[in-house]
Amino acid sequence: MNFNPVFNIAEICYRLGVRDVVISPGSRNAPLIVSFSRHPKLETYVISDERSAAFIALGMAQKSKSPVVVVSTSGSAGFNYAPAVAEAFFQNIPLIVITADRPPEWIDQRDGQTIHQLNLYGDHVKKSFQCPVDIDNEDAAWHLERNISDAINLATDGPKGPVHINIPFREPFYPSIDEKPQYKLAKTIQKSFTTRQLSSADWANLVDEWNFHKKRLIVVGQNEMSTELDLVLGEVKAKKHIPVIGDTLSNIHPIPEVVKSHDVFIDAIDERTAKELQPDLLITFGKTVLSKGLKKYLRKNKPKAHWHIQQDGLVADTFQSLTRVIPVTPINFFNSVKDIVAKGDHVYSQQWLELHKRAAEFMNEFHASEKFNEFSTVHTILSNLPMSCDIHLANSMVVRYASMIGLSHTHRQIETFCNRGTSGIDGCTSTAVGSALKAKKTTLLITGDMAFFYDRNAFWHQHIPENLRIIVLNNHGGGIFDLIEGPWKLPEKEKYFVTNQPLKAKNLAEEFGLKYYHCASIGGLSKGLGKFWVQDGHAKILEIESSIEVNTEVFKKFKQQAKQLWNQPILGKA
Repeated sequence: MNFNPVFNIAEICYRLGVRDVVISPGSRNAPLIVSFSRHPKLETYVISDERSAAFIALGMAQKSKSPVVVVSTSGSAGFNYAPAVAEAFFQNIPLIVITADRPPEWIDQRDGQTIHQLNLYGDHVKKSFQCPVDIDNEDAAWHLERNISDAINLATDGPKGPVHINIPFREPFYPSIDEKPQYKLAKTIQKSFTTRQLSSADWANLVDEWNFHKKRLIVVGQNEMSTELDLVLGEVKAKKHIPVIGDTLSNIHPIPEVVKSHDVFIDAIDERTAKELQPDLLITFGKTVLSKGLKKYLRKNKPKAHWHIQQDGLVADTFQSLTRVIPVTPINFFNSVKDIVAKGDHVYSQQWLELHKRAAEFMNEFHASEKFNEFSTVHTILSNLPMSCDIHLANSMVVRYASMIGLSHTHRQIETFCNRGTSGIDGCTSTAVGSALKAKKTTLLITGDMAFFYDRNAFWHQHIPENLRIIVLNNHGGGIFDLIEGPWKLPEKEKYFVTNQPLKAKNLAEEFGLKYYHCASIGGLSKGLGKFWVQDGHAKILEIESSIEVNTEVFKKFKQQAKQLWNQPILGKA
């Protein structure tokens, strides 16, 4: 077998921006393992659990904003990448999945580790590339290298996303010990990228429509942190009197007076207030909007016009009111908007802001007076963060708590992440581990016990980053099912939904060599966090145990008091 085309795969990946490769051990992928591991400029990570490996690669790509390669052997190994591939697809993360395969003639012949790997991930990759098997042939070698370039260029072109490269190998496929890769022989295809601009005619139409609508509202979905965006959006917000709504995952918290307590009041306001808050023009950008309450509100109280700003890709009509898609970047759009003379309705802007301020005050007062519980614990954690860190929020109740509470505009060096592409709990820890491997600052994961123990193999390797901090809210079960309507009245709730479990994080910490801390009071938490943040060469776990019953009681009390606070009209006074 001529190994040079396989060695060229690593070089092509490097030339097109790949710096990190996650390898799942196997036999059929031996040529790929040798190719990547012997490359002098690529960093390789060996992760045995394929599901965890793919999520770690996803976290690395998410943090580095660069394509990351993940490599598996043939058979079911590649199937285990599927959850992370789906997450990468819906979050637009450039994950380069390379699976080794058996020769095509051995498919359906009951040969070991042989399955149908062509189009393995279906519609959850931008494209699947099937490579030739006989790469000793010059044309086949050219085709292989062409596929690698095309795949990486496609993954990094907008909208970014995962691609799958399937490469069959015939035996013998183990290079000799003294095989010397000649990486300089590789040929790459470079692709230039452009940024779209609106035509003058399109922009004139937008200006006319903008001037026609007075009550304008901006809603931001999950988004990457950007200082440039914060500056221009903050300027538009202030000069044009436009309320801006952004939950924790929008990462626009550095902008002063962003409405981020909407989940506290949006379900509690009366009909008159709801109508007064109804926008004429809704402007959105970003991915998933976390708040179910906000989505229900805007679907019921539809704007007259809804613009969504997105440079490329499929556009979702989340609020069932979309009237215009603007295919530019948010920075480009708001830099143009700030020069429009027409301002918005100042009273309308103040109405949203007044609700936000009252909700934030209510939140602080409530948590200051409550007994020990999960919700108040998250409030304390977010009030005692280091000045600079990344926060990963696990799915289920953790991300909802954090979204209700929000981050302060003083947290300018804190970015939040969450796997809201598919909203699963299966890879939250592994994603945080991958992100921490590429971060130069503290990476904090706040997670529930079910998500934490589900992904315990996130630590089953030799690459645990010392800047990783994990806070486990352990209520010994799926407490969310006591908080959402439906399950809580069913007799099957405890056994089939909550699924109580007795595990503690201490044993896992000892098994994988992480420092362990325990807490069971708010006072103890405030004191213990200082030691927890210290960088001393060790990853750390802080386990906070609580009761599902108490958590449920406190959260329902919170929602009830919020409802009472806004049970009468309060607007129209600005």
